[in-house]
Amino acid sequence: LVPKISVNADGSLGAPNGVTVGSIEHKMGLKASATCVMNYDNAKGFLVGEPDRGLVCMFTMMNYERLAIGLQGLGNAQAAYQMASDYAKERLQGVAAEGSPTGAVSDPIIVHGDVRRMLLTIRAMTEAGRALSVFTGKQLDLAKYASDEVKAKAARYVGLLTPVSKAFLTDRGLDATIMGQQVFGGHGYIRETGIEQFVRDTRIAQIYEGTNGIQAIDFLGRKITHDNVATLTEFVAEVNASLAELSQVNPAHKATVGQVFAELLVTANYINDNKKTQPALVNACAVDFLDAFGYALYGYFWLLMADKASNHEDKTFAAQKQYLADFYMDKLLSKSQYHLSQVNQGDKSIMAMPAEMF
Repeated sequence: LVPKISVNADGSLGAPNGVTVGSIEHKMGLKASATCVMNYDNAKGFLVGEPDRGLVCMFTMMNYERLAIGLQGLGNAQAAYQMASDYAKERLQGVAAEGSPTGAVSDPIIVHGDVRRMLLTIRAMTEAGRALSVFTGKQLDLAKYASDEVKAKAARYVGLLTPVSKAFLTDRGLDATIMGQQVFGGHGYIRETGIEQFVRDTRIAQIYEGTNGIQAIDFLGRKITHDNVATLTEFVAEVNASLAELSQVNPAHKATVGQVFAELLVTANYINDNKKTQPALVNACAVDFLDAFGYALYGYFWLLMADKASNHEDKTFAAQKQYLADFYMDKLLSKSQYHLSQVNQGDKSIMAMPAEMF
């Protein structure tokens, strides 16, 4: 704790403590939330808590903060979707490939395949992201408030899921805002639309509370290989048991998600077995592994959501979930296997070039 004004022994205010604001930082985004350069010139600080226990104190709130930053990316993605969807249903440009459904000279751009691809991608990723955030939040609460047996297991899942929630939600959140801006075309680069602000504001979420590369290294190096893949194996077993109980989804989709998780385990065990002989392997491949896990997890959540929605009284709601689940399975789940293929290539081509050649 570093006070601005020193306090005398009798409680009266003394001399300034050398704490001043050097400048307001000029940021890329979040301009309404000012951050400052702080100067400490011979300032006196006071220890809060015990020596060498500061990092432990910080982590009493860090997992919640990381989930909160993930939610920042998720919220911005949803806002971008709403703006882009509204615009796509109003903006007239071109005619539908199969001919205008109304016989008009031009149609709203929502009829065009590429626009639909972007909007469906944003929505599919955002709705699955909500499932991830709720599931992670549940584990955080169980780890804090449940019985001892449940608490220990939930704490392991918190460790597994928190870096994914922070990194995957914010990476995909920025992707979503950029796609939303792309729906607007050149208009999206102009401030009056409002969509460009979401691109700027979301960018910081990949950096806050530990950069996403650090999150991925923590995920793979500490949360997966540190216990010889035991927690991930336990988690995948629960996913498979849950998949087996789903009765209202495509069996082929269930098999595909199960296969992706099986491939994840194979790769995780390969990394665990080779991390000592290839010391750069975890660091070089961590982001791809986290992304592979994220896309696989979203596939599971989409089947879970589609199954639960199938008996919903709102038939339109149920149909929307099924359309989006089918889109995710057809177009996005395969990204998990792509990222696994990158991990399986190892670290050689990443680490081979000498540093002085960069």
